[in-house]
Amino acid sequence: MKKITVIAFFLFSATGILAQQKVIQLYNGAAPGSERWTYNEQVYKPGTQEALVYNVSHPTLTVYPADPAKATGTAVIVCPGGGFYILAINHEGVDVARWLNEKGITAFVLKYRLGQSMTDNPGQELGENMKKADFGKKISPIISLSVADGKAAIEYVRKHASEYKIDSQKIGIMGFSAGGTVAASAAFNFTPENRPDFVAPVYAFMPPSMQGTVADDAPPLFIAAATDDGLNLTSHSVALYSKWLEAKKPAEIHIYEKGGHGFGMKKQGIATDTWIDRFGDWLALHGFIKEH
Repeated sequence: MKKITVIAFFLFSATGILAQQKVIQLYNGAAPGSERWTYNEQVYKPGTQEALVYNVSHPTLTVYPADPAKATGTAVIVCPGGGFYILAINHEGVDVARWLNEKGITAFVLKYRLGQSMTDNPGQELGENMKKADFGKKISPIISLSVADGKAAIEYVRKHASEYKIDSQKIGIMGFSAGGTVAASAAFNFTPENRPDFVAPVYAFMPPSMQGTVADDAPPLFIAAATDDGLNLTSHSVALYSKWLEAKKPAEIHIYEKGGHGFGMKKQGIATDTWIDRFGDWLALHGFIKEH
């Protein structure tokens, strides 16, 4: 028993997810649409590189509450990326949550449903799968489930706003790459229960074919990406911004010349290191946080 406890502690510590963080099952029972999925969530930590969460079949929210002395009443659901097969849980998840906490925001890191990895090296497997011609076709049904998880997460946080001392009209969602798909999709076809109060897709995969009609009550949008995105997704961000521009809805976009794909909270000594500060400026502009 002691050995199991030690291993569990190491596993949680390795991913930066400490044992005291509350973890919420997003659905009661099996997630709708994937009731027959039987694989279990795992964590891969290759040497000193970032920990990768994979094989998520039961989506969860991990809560990072704001310090009551700083709390603004704002909440953000954070969606890490990883091609719908893995989650870059540190620099696109936990590290973002910690930054949000410093600004008085309660963060919820979403582990949304992912496709099943068939090897013990999910990052390498993803890279190989992305080269295959049928990758898009195979991943399409997974995307639909991941997007549903994002909307369910917003609905959950709003329903439980008083429990977490959150203003039910100050609930946003942000995401990176594939997580950006989850976040950006929440800005379309929403209900009063799952409408986000703001949306922040960062180097999102969001082709125009996935972008719907901008609603009259569309949430304000913050976008960040780099021109030298290695997956050539920059145009997706530009197209999304253009939709908000045409609809005369509030939106801000930052396209950096350098930064690549997946910069997240990584420090590279270039301008993308400060995108999160620009996000903070934007949140303050809209009254979601105090001036910083």
